[in-house]
Order: sequence, then structure tokens, then C-alpha cells
Amino acid sequence: MLTWLDWLKTPMAAPETRALKAMRRAIIVVSFAIVVSLVAIDPLRAAIGIGAGAVVAGLLLVLAALVPVYLVIKTRADDAHLSALLAETDQ
Repeated sequence: MLTWLDWLKTPMAAPETRALKAMRRAIIVVSFAIVVSLVAIDPLRAAIGIGAGAVVAGLLLVLAALVPVYLVIKTRADDAHLSALLAETDQ
């Protein structure tokens, strides 16, 4: 049985792979782009017209697709990492 101090020292997250890092950064960039496009919606509407709403909607759809995929992959990686760590301590 692990003591609380051993548990606190155990990393609970898997090391981040290049793919996960790229997805995390893409989520951050898309989120930032949504904020910028919403703040600048009037100039954006003046520049491209009614398509400004479509740009914001497209960014929201991209974010809505990326986040669940990232969460599923990250959760699986963390679970596998934790299982491997627990298997090492059992031996």
C-alpha cells in the first residue's frame, strides 16, 4: 500500500508526446483566435461582410472537435502511465 507521501511524489500525468503537445498548442491558438475575432468582430465584419460570423462559427467548430479528441487521448495516456507506475510498485 502506498503511503500518502509516496502518492504525492508520484507523477499523475503521462509525459506529453509530440502529438499531444501539438494538439494542446492548436487548442490554445484556436482559443486565442476566437477571442481576437470576437473582440474585433466589427472590423472583421467591415472587411469580409457577413462571412465574419462564419469565421467565428468555424473556429468554434474546430475547437469543439479538438477538445474532446484531446481529452480522450490525454486521459488514455495518463491512465496507461499510471497503470505502468502502479505495476512497477507492485513488483
